[in-house]
Amino acid sequence: MKASDLGERGIIELIWSVLSEHGGFKPSKIPLPHPDDATAIEMEGGKYLLMKSDTFVKRTDAPRGMRHRSMGRKALVMNISDLAAKGAEPLAFLFSLGVPRGYDARRIEELVQGLAEASREYCVPILGGDVCESKELFVAGFATGAAKRIVRRSGATPGDIVAVTGPFGDTAAALRILLEGLEAPPRLRRKALRSIYEPSARLGLGRRLAEAGVVTSSMDSSDGLAFTLNELARSSKVGMRISSIPASPVALELSRLHRLNVSDLVFFGGEEYEIVYTVSRGKWEDALRISRESGGHLIGIGEVILGSAVIYSEGGAEVPVPPKGWEHLK
Repeated sequence: MKASDLGERGIIELIWSVLSEHGGFKPSKIPLPHPDDATAIEMEGGKYLLMKSDTFVKRTDAPRGMRHRSMGRKALVMNISDLAAKGAEPLAFLFSLGVPRGYDARRIEELVQGLAEASREYCVPILGGDVCESKELFVAGFATGAAKRIVRRSGATPGDIVAVTGPFGDTAAALRILLEGLEAPPRLRRKALRSIYEPSARLGLGRRLAEAGVVTSSMDSSDGLAFTLNELARSSKVGMRISSIPASPVALELSRLHRLNVSDLVFFGGEEYEIVYTVSRGKWEDALRISRESGGHLIGIGEVILGSAVIYSEGGAEVPVPPKGWEHLK
């Protein structure tokens, strides 16, 4: 059996199986156990220290045309987004940089400039890290954060409202343009490509919603909306009925131009870095108020139901939403 047979998620399950058997600890005792977005340690005073590690590899994570400054920025954002989904405020960031022997030093400088710009944007100091020689360029990030209240993947209950922090489909549209050569007007093309070159984490909104206690579960959506919905449902042992898809204007326009299924762009894209929440129905208005006050968005797209499946109500029919999305090694 090869790594590609297992895929990213199969390898993660293998790792945790070995650690559980030979590592001398029980993952179930961790405040944010596997497979949540980050992990945590409970500190004195009821607060939590959160930790997240995520790696940006140029060959697999940099779409064609992405500048090195944007690569550096994304390497930090992809870690911060997972902390945001758990309700944490970032404390510090470290990174290990792998560089090929003949790599252009100017490109390395540009990449670090992107890291520095993102650190200022999210008010998280970069404290150091490591540099090593490698066959290809990568940035392995490690972020820490603190939270008064953490939001797990496993808290959704039937009757909760399913919500997202923004529209979906821009990144899937951008990848269709880049990888499949779909034609698009310059304005549409620029907006789509910006979504994959310059992603943003929903940091302020994530922390405020968690502290207010209005959300019951949450997850970063960077692996795709369909996968995220299914993972939240699986973790909480519930089902979900999606009644409206949060399609972006870019996805709608590109689907009209090329007769694409807009729900495919929305559900099966990835790289959006929005947060998917379940919200207590009785606290929905409070959640909307908090999102407005934070300058963010909260879009209701469905409800939590009994069962285990994620379904999309479309034209009177209920269509299953499979857990497809981005997975390394697949």
